[in-house]
Amino acid sequence: MTLLEKFESHRGGLIRLPTQLFWYDGRGWDRTPGRICLLLDAVPITAAAAATEAAAGASTAAAAGASTAACVHLLIDGQPRWVRVAAAEVELL
Repeated sequence: MTLLEKFESHRGGLIRLPTQLFWYDGRGWDRTPGRICLLLDAVPITAAAAATEAAAGASTAAAAGASTAACVHLLIDGQPRWVRVAAAEVELL
């Protein structure tokens, strides 16, 4: 099962991000490791997904260079956000 298939089958469930997020809107690193989020959707990393993420999202540290990464739509602090994550930095709960 690929990373994207795991996310798609877990849609509506909770995930834990054990690392910090880097926000592209100027906030930088959020200093909130261990964040638990609701998984709304997941898409493969394509040019369109990368543009969406860069415009209004965040990334985990290893996701930028990871070959097994995806863009996930998460509910974070009451706001839906696109986040690029690597397989090693996500725990499905």
